[in-house]
Order: sequence, then structure tokens, then C-alpha cells
Amino acid sequence: MTIIRAVLFDKDGTLLDFAASWGPTNRRAALHAANGDSSLADRLLHACGMDPTTGEVAADSLFAASSTGEIARAMVEHGSPFDVHDLTVALDGFFVDGAAHAVPLTDLAALFTRLQARGLRLGIASSDNEASIRLMVQHKGLADLVDFVAGYDSGHGVKPGPGMVHAFAEAVGVGVHEVLVVGDNTHDLHMARHAKAGLAVGVLSGTGTREHLEPIADHVLDSVDDLVALLDELADR
Repeated sequence: MTIIRAVLFDKDGTLLDFAASWGPTNRRAALHAANGDSSLADRLLHACGMDPTTGEVAADSLFAASSTGEIARAMVEHGSPFDVHDLTVALDGFFVDGAAHAVPLTDLAALFTRLQARGLRLGIASSDNEASIRLMVQHKGLADLVDFVAGYDSGHGVKPGPGMVHAFAEAVGVGVHEVLVVGDNTHDLHMARHAKAGLAVGVLSGTGTREHLEPIADHVLDSVDDLVALLDELADR
């Protein structure tokens, strides 16, 4: 039986409503990358996985799962006139600004308080930049509840590599096999597998589908609201 002592969350689509939080920000970022050309901006959105008309973001697309540098590189490859480095810096600025207005999928402070009361250590690992994550943590009242934060620029590598999980386990003093990883994309679950985490749990609240997640996940939940019930079930076993 797997004993869980820590939970590492993905951010967008897992803790935050992806479309409500990032749809407008992605559009502003693409228009900037297109230097104001709305037609090119639509092509850049499409290249990164977002339908310019509906705003729907494809599972495991660049917007759904990749780092800012990867998004910037794709935008340059598809016609943005900017240098990749300069565009990465600019896009990170948009994403930091957007973090203050991110829309949570549930009462995050209440959820994290319940999990902390169980003796669990909690962390957030995202393909976003670390500054954006920390700003979200502050704005959502999670500063005293989150033990660890990692973004693509935190020095632990990027998803789906194992580095963020390993760094989390070391930071909070647990074994990797005692970590439960929660995410809405296959990048999150592959990260858990590559790190040999105790459990990989998918949620259907983001861009990932059951068809994408079930082959990799130990469990697939509708949302993080179901996590406490899952932990109760595992404890009963």
C-alpha cells in the first residue's frame, strides 16, 4: 500500500480555471507577439493550441503544458518578428500580470487547509514562471499553506522531466514514493511516472480528457474537490 505524505499540484487546469484565467492573457500575448497584426495573432494562437474563435485549448498543447520559452519559440517559428529570448521575457510579463486575476476552480485555501490538517506537505509545480505561481499563491491566501513552489525557471527542469517532483520531496523531507502528483495533462502524469512518485492522479477540470489521462494515471477525478475522498479511500484500504 502506498502511504502518501505530500501532494504536488499542477496549477492551471488543476487549481485554476484554465479558460477563465488564461484565455484573455493568451490573446494579449499573441497580439503582442504578432506586433499588433490580428491575423498573425490568430495564427500564433492556433500554433500554440488555442482556437482563436472558440478560445478552446487543446490537451497537451503548448498553451496547456509547455514553458514560456517553448511557447515563444513556437511563436517565432510561426511568424513572430521578435527574438525568442526577448519574446520569452515579454510573455512572462503577461503571465505574471495574469496571475493576479486567476480564477480558482474551488476554495483553494479551504482545500489546502483540510489537506494540511491531515499532516500532508503541499507544493505547486507548473510550466509557468515561478513569479507567477508565487503571485497566485499570495493572492489566493495560500502563503502559509504551500511548502514548495516550482516553475520552469526554478532550476529543477521542466515537465515531463522528474526534477520538480524530486526537488519537492527533498524540500519537504519525504520519499519520492510518498508523493502524490495531481494534474490535468499527460505532462503532469508523465512527470510523476518519470520521478517514480507514489501516485499519479489526473483531474478532468482542465484541458486533459479521460481518454488522455486514464492510460497513465492511477486515478482520474472530476476535480481536486474529490481528492480528500480519494485520500480517505486509500487510508481505509
